[in-house]
Amino acid sequence: MGTMKPQFRSIVVFGGAGFIGSNWTERLLKTTESKVHVFDNLSRQGARHNLEYLQKIAGRTGRLQITVGDVRDAAMVSRVAKYATEIYNFAAQVAVTTSLVDPRLDFEVNLGGTFNILEAARRHEQSPYLLFTSTNKVYGNSGDGQVRVEGMRYVPVESGAIDESQPLDFHSPYGCSKGAADQYVRDYARIYGLRSVVFRMSCIAGPRQFGSEDQGWVAHFLYSALEGKPLKIYGDGRQVRDVLYVEDLLCAFEAAYENREHTAGQIYNIGGGEENSVSLLELMDRVEALTGARTGYNLGEKRVGDQLVYVTNHDKFSRATEWQPKVNLDGILKGIYRWYHSNRELFAPSPAERLEAALLTPVRRTA
Repeated sequence: MGTMKPQFRSIVVFGGAGFIGSNWTERLLKTTESKVHVFDNLSRQGARHNLEYLQKIAGRTGRLQITVGDVRDAAMVSRVAKYATEIYNFAAQVAVTTSLVDPRLDFEVNLGGTFNILEAARRHEQSPYLLFTSTNKVYGNSGDGQVRVEGMRYVPVESGAIDESQPLDFHSPYGCSKGAADQYVRDYARIYGLRSVVFRMSCIAGPRQFGSEDQGWVAHFLYSALEGKPLKIYGDGRQVRDVLYVEDLLCAFEAAYENREHTAGQIYNIGGGEENSVSLLELMDRVEALTGARTGYNLGEKRVGDQLVYVTNHDKFSRATEWQPKVNLDGILKGIYRWYHSNRELFAPSPAERLEAALLTPVRRTA
């Protein structure tokens, strides 16, 4: 009796040139025989570099296709998704601060773009599996009033790990757009039978992350220390988050797909859990221990929608798939550190930045 032929996988990764999307596309190209179609508007720092890297991996196999486009373009999204057996939606406006400045952009990308992808999946005949990455911001302040100060961190008076029973409570346009989108994804599973999964994610960190003040804060803290740049801390720095290594997230994607008969239609909290929780102040100490470099910082007002404590309870997903995070916080920092040193040219200042620095730096004259 012959073995069953593996199912052909035609995969579209919206936001496939970004941090998570490029890591996932790399994993798919290296560990599966699937064809992967990357769809991205290339607006994020490093996106073009990531595409070049993915093209080298794919070589002449013909397994990688690239479309430069925007998820707000419903017709283009529909054409790209038409023959997909799997869809991953990582395309997003990712910063709370940007959502406060330009809530319409946030709405159109995060909710409108997701709706376009859902409609494309619903209307085509493939009945694709779909995974959408949401955020812990859908839970709002999640009980910030019941915390106490303990050393360099806030500690919940009661257990602080948040599971999926936590009420939704959007506290920013970003929380609203991502939360509304993840409800659409869930409801398309219930109403239309779409095989969709929602990951409400905590902080993801790892190689190919171009950290900034607004997004990718773990990498941002590390790069700032290495480059001697001061940090701006909003609040008192005792805010706590749990961190998940991007490689562990990729394992979660694989586990969700392999167990899709059980995970379809579900929402899961995904993060590093209590073992990988850290405050901003504690992270600076971890960075100094790893690199020997410490950066100064200035304190600012606490930002709107910034939770004092958020730690993921991922038990629901772990029970469904036996998935567990494997890389601890020190391992996460080492992974980013190694990647930074292997890609220093990506962090070199632009000609304009070099000119500005030269104009501001006094010239030291020799006698």
